[in-house]
Amino acid sequence: MTAAPEAMRKPQLPWGEIAWFSLLTMACYAPVLGSLVRQWASDPDMGHGFFVPVIAGYIVWRKRNELLAIQPRPNWWGLAVVLIGGVQLIIGTLGVELFLARTSFVIVLIGAVWLLGGDLMLKKLAFPLFLLFFMVPIDAVIYNQITFPLQLLASRLADGALTLISVPVLREGNILELPNQRLSVVEACSGIRSLLSLTFLSLVYGYFFEKKTWIRVVLFLSTVPIAIVANSSRVTITGILTQVKPEAAEGFFHEAEGWVIFMVALGILILFHRLIARGSHYLEARRKP
Repeated sequence: MTAAPEAMRKPQLPWGEIAWFSLLTMACYAPVLGSLVRQWASDPDMGHGFFVPVIAGYIVWRKRNELLAIQPRPNWWGLAVVLIGGVQLIIGTLGVELFLARTSFVIVLIGAVWLLGGDLMLKKLAFPLFLLFFMVPIDAVIYNQITFPLQLLASRLADGALTLISVPVLREGNILELPNQRLSVVEACSGIRSLLSLTFLSLVYGYFFEKKTWIRVVLFLSTVPIAIVANSSRVTITGILTQVKPEAAEGFFHEAEGWVIFMVALGILILFHRLIARGSHYLEARRKP
C-alpha cells in the first residue's frame, strides 16, 4: 500500500497547540476578563457585551466545516502580533488602563489565529474576531468626547421639536426648562447606549441578512443618524409626558420608554435595509437588457 497523496489527506488543525495557547491566554487574562464581565453586568451602556462573544462563537460554529477543510499554514507574523498584544497588556496593567488591557486580549486572539492557522484561517475568522472589539467599553477619554456633544445635540433637537408643537421650553446647554419640569439630558440620556448597541446589531444583521458589502456599509453608517433621531425623540416624548405626569421623566416608566424607542430604532434600521435592498434590486433589473 502507498501513502495517500498530500492533496487527499484531510487537513488536521493543530489541536494540541490550540489547547495550550487557549489555556495560557485564559490564565494571563483571567483578571482582565473577570472585570470586563462585571462591567457588563453593572454598566447599562455595555448590556450588549454578554451577547458579543456568544454571537461571534456562533458565527465560528457555522463556519466549522469550512475551517476544518483548511490546511493550516502557520504564519510567524502572527507571533509578532501576539507579542504586541502581550506588551499592550503589560502597559495597560501597569498604567491601570483598562481599555488597553482589554483590547489586547482580542489582539492576542488575532495573532494566535494567524500564527497557528495562517492567512486563510485569519481571513475566514476576520469578522467574528472584529466583533469581539464591541465587547470592550470605549476608552473613558473618547467616551467623554462623544457623550457631551450627543447630550447637546439631543437637547437642541428636542428643543426644536417641542417648540414646533407649541410646548414652551427654554434650553440652557443640556437643560430643558419646561412649565412643569426641568429636564436634564445627562450622560445616560445622551444616546451613546443606543448607538453602541445599534451599531453592533447592524453589523450582525448585515452579516446574516445581506450579501452585498456596500449595503452592509450603508447600514452600519445609518446607525448614527437613526440613534440620534431616536434618542432626541425619546427626550421630546419625555418632555411632552412630563406636562401631564411629571414622574414620567424618571424611574421604571422612563426606562421602559427607552426600550420602546430602541426597538423602534431597530425596526427603522430593518425597514431602511428593505428599502435600499429593493432599490438595488430594481436598479439592477433596469440595467439588464
